[in-house]
Amino acid sequence: MTTSLLHSAPLAETVAALRSGQLELHAAIDAACDRIEEVDGQVQALLPEPDRRGRLHAAADALLALYPTPAGRPALFGALLAVKDIFRADGFATRAGSALPPALFVGPEAASVARLRAAGALILGKAVTTEFAYFEPGPTANPHALDHTPGGSSSGSAAAVAAGLAPLALGTQTIGSIIRPAAFCGVIGFKPSLGRADSAGLVYFSPTLDQVGLFTQDVAGMALAAAVLCREWRGLPATGRLPLLGVPVGPYLEQAEPASLRAFWQQMGRLAAAGVVVREVPALDAVEALNALHRRLVFAEFAQQHADMAVEHAALYRPRTMEIVEIGRTVPAEELAAGRANIARLRGELEAAMDAAGIDLWACPAACGPAPAGLHATGDPAMNLPWTHAGLPALTLPASAAENGLPLGLQLVGRFDADEALLAWASAVCQALPCHRPS
Repeated sequence: MTTSLLHSAPLAETVAALRSGQLELHAAIDAACDRIEEVDGQVQALLPEPDRRGRLHAAADALLALYPTPAGRPALFGALLAVKDIFRADGFATRAGSALPPALFVGPEAASVARLRAAGALILGKAVTTEFAYFEPGPTANPHALDHTPGGSSSGSAAAVAAGLAPLALGTQTIGSIIRPAAFCGVIGFKPSLGRADSAGLVYFSPTLDQVGLFTQDVAGMALAAAVLCREWRGLPATGRLPLLGVPVGPYLEQAEPASLRAFWQQMGRLAAAGVVVREVPALDAVEALNALHRRLVFAEFAQQHADMAVEHAALYRPRTMEIVEIGRTVPAEELAAGRANIARLRGELEAAMDAAGIDLWACPAACGPAPAGLHATGDPAMNLPWTHAGLPALTLPASAAENGLPLGLQLVGRFDADEALLAWASAVCQALPCHRPS
């Protein structure tokens, strides 16, 4: 019998069972390691580890010694966490998807990893990433179809959650590297507002715009993990109604593939039938210029990060990565400063449009289409770039499927620093659709 590469692993239910003792931690670890041995040879979401099982059992013993009884167990007690391999994590080498010596990336544990560990999470392992979180892919395949990309750069993180290897994974987004792979792999991806999740301890792509985020299969689990990851979490508000959604019509939306747009409008129709108000709001008319500005900003910062390494280890860089180093070196200081200043300008423009239209959230496709065929590229992040540039919180829900059966995500975008409201609205939208989940 063929084992399905998709597997249910809801974070909220799993953690509740672990905290209460209904699910024994060592048994959960054995089940996870058995599944990795069974399917990850095909998916290749996690970096190989010689004695993963033994390390995890030792970590479980230490955690159980701290919390021997259910009373007082922390929010993420025993949750198995896949960590994108650009985060430093104590006890693990960091390679950033590259062939460079790991000694170059040694440093203190990433703040986000430390926060999740302090809440009881156990690191399942490092997840595959593209080289330096750009477009040169690793070996990871999409669990829905092994001959299709899982997206990038958080490829391993999204695939690990979709395949049920881990109920929780860490990723980053500089253009579209959480929302797009989550959409391609049919899971939930959440990118908080710029600055809500501490990015210290990353191998940075762009220190200004690298944004830490999460992958889960369930909205309830995402809210649980976001409350740990994000600074000064205020709890989910009681909305009391369905959200008013604004669709950003114009050149931005027209970047999506026609079939994806048809599916998106069908999603909007289903939500409208459930009582959600959907309004078309003209927005992002200058998206082509914004796309160029954002890329040159992050390429310039990438070139700064690699100023020395790309000289000393040039032969170890893959072609497309070295290409953006070369582009980044051509960006003058005044253009870089203008790009950084544009972040607040665009944010203000988008929130003013929300105010004028009376909407709670933006709604749009999470990607230009379903996961493309082949593992040589990771897909187009155009649907994510403006929201990342503005630093607005974004989340994708597995809302429907394309004609070829691959997942299509619905992207919801909230107001800056209103991450809690976005999660609350997302729960309501997910119930109205309803959302799909690996099984």
